[in-house]
Amino acid sequence: MRLTKAKKQPATRRRTQPRKRVVPLWRRRSALTGIAIMLVTAALAYGWWAWREGLPHRLAEDARQAAMQRSLDLGFRVKEVFVEGRKNTPAAALRKALAVERGAPILFVDLAAARDRLLALPWVSDVSVERVLPDTVVVHLVERRPMALWQHEGRFALIDETGTVIERDDLGRFSDLVVVVGDHAAAAEAAGLLATLATETDLSERVTAVVRVSGRRWNLRFADGLNVQMPEEDPGHGWRRLADYERRHGLLGLGLKTIDLRLPDRVVVRPMPATDTDREARKKNA
Repeated sequence: MRLTKAKKQPATRRRTQPRKRVVPLWRRRSALTGIAIMLVTAALAYGWWAWREGLPHRLAEDARQAAMQRSLDLGFRVKEVFVEGRKNTPAAALRKALAVERGAPILFVDLAAARDRLLALPWVSDVSVERVLPDTVVVHLVERRPMALWQHEGRFALIDETGTVIERDDLGRFSDLVVVVGDHAAAAEAAGLLATLATETDLSERVTAVVRVSGRRWNLRFADGLNVQMPEEDPGHGWRRLADYERRHGLLGLGLKTIDLRLPDRVVVRPMPATDTDREARKKNA
């Protein structure tokens, strides 16, 4: 009987279970989430309280006041205010709208707001406001140019070339301007007609009023009572015809009541009605 040596069986290794890692309470995910929620809630609560109490505004205002004082200490204060282009704008109204006092911190002058206030003044067409450091504010005004006196519904107003009303009171010093009679559209359209009339200076100086008729054409009134009916189409051509007739025939000195230029190929005139004095003079000369 043959004996065989039994093979030695390998020892079975013990499988060891890994130890559980102990995580501190403050590092657990649930704890971190709770802490985050608490912090956010606290921040929101503080923000709401600060906003209700006006804290951000007060802090910003305190910082602004400190910066203003620092700029004043450094010499950045308004010492001079120069205004260019003012002719008709009242000085008191200009100062009130500009609202820049000597001694004010020049770096904190709100130039845009000052410009908006100045643009609201009736005489001001355009304006720029600049600061010249360290101590000067310069205002460049562009004023409206008075074009005519606009008569509408029994009231008079001073208007510029766009038909914009400049003022309605104290118009005596503008009594030499032409009177425009008509609605709002007439006030805006009159600039083109008056520019046309200006091409014949000798005639235009004798025109006292321009009247818009039916929103289509113009009548011209002269100082001696003459009424000239302008054509609807191309009033400039009619005006040149009138100037030519005046140079050749002296129409404006014939005592006419009406000159009708509405027809392109002829001029229709109507004499001034005879007065009692004229009739008596005719009887004596008969």
